[in-house]
Amino acid sequence: MPPTAYEVYKELEREDRFAPHAGSTQDSSYTTWRERAATRNLRRGLAIIIACWMFYFLYLNRLYAASIARSFSNKQEELTSGTVKIPLEAHIMSKCPDAQDCLQQLVVPAMERISDKVDFDLSFIGSISKQTSDVECKHGPTECIGNMIILCAANLPFPPNSHGSSTSRTPVIRSLGFANCLIGDYEQIPSRSLVESCALEHGIDFDALNECASRQDDGLNDPEDPTPDDPTGIALLRKSVQHSADLGVTKSCTVRLDEKVWCIRDNGEWADCPGGSGDVSALVGEVERLWAQRNQ
Repeated sequence: MPPTAYEVYKELEREDRFAPHAGSTQDSSYTTWRERAATRNLRRGLAIIIACWMFYFLYLNRLYAASIARSFSNKQEELTSGTVKIPLEAHIMSKCPDAQDCLQQLVVPAMERISDKVDFDLSFIGSISKQTSDVECKHGPTECIGNMIILCAANLPFPPNSHGSSTSRTPVIRSLGFANCLIGDYEQIPSRSLVESCALEHGIDFDALNECASRQDDGLNDPEDPTPDDPTGIALLRKSVQHSADLGVTKSCTVRLDEKVWCIRDNGEWADCPGGSGDVSALVGEVERLWAQRNQ
């Protein structure tokens, strides 16, 4: 560590005390000592300056290295946020026992393991009257209400009390848990006590849910409906049913992975499934394979 100014001063004072003085018989020695002292002081001063520059240089390098590290970290976050998720979709009817089996035996257990790797959607099966454009459901109007409630839960602005220009929707794990809760007791859909209980369990705003599902204005002729900030249950249902019809999906429950049918649960049996059944490990393994392939 270079000497402090005080230490340098004391050293010069000590040397002056014991140096030859002018006027003595050692004038030439006095001059020579002064030259040596000046040289030492110059070297010492240069050493201090060099040490300061080195410290400054190293400090700047540390700042630069930290900047590079932050830049690399930000780049990694950008790459992570830009990952390609695998499409996974389940087409169901809310009052269907096959939908209950499908969610409980395959979809929910799989999603617990691969929710971060998939773009999951829950769609509904029904029909749209050509005469009235009304949506009709296989198990009656109460099933249509159940479908709307589940769709509203998935499309409400999140967090629950947000208003205005929120673009966030209810997290998939919450909305899927809510759907599974309702369909787990599908005979009671759309009982208010059941809906309130499931909404409370999964952090869904019941009042907002009720408002969305009960609105009469379905925006049939409005291409912007349902709007992200003001979802309408009937508009969400019509859009979902039309989507399933466009894909030719008619059986509840049909699971589609990467835009292809992966497995069907119909009349209490699994069909068209790899391995012949609704194998959770097989679905998880295929999702992980596709995800790794597209995110190398």
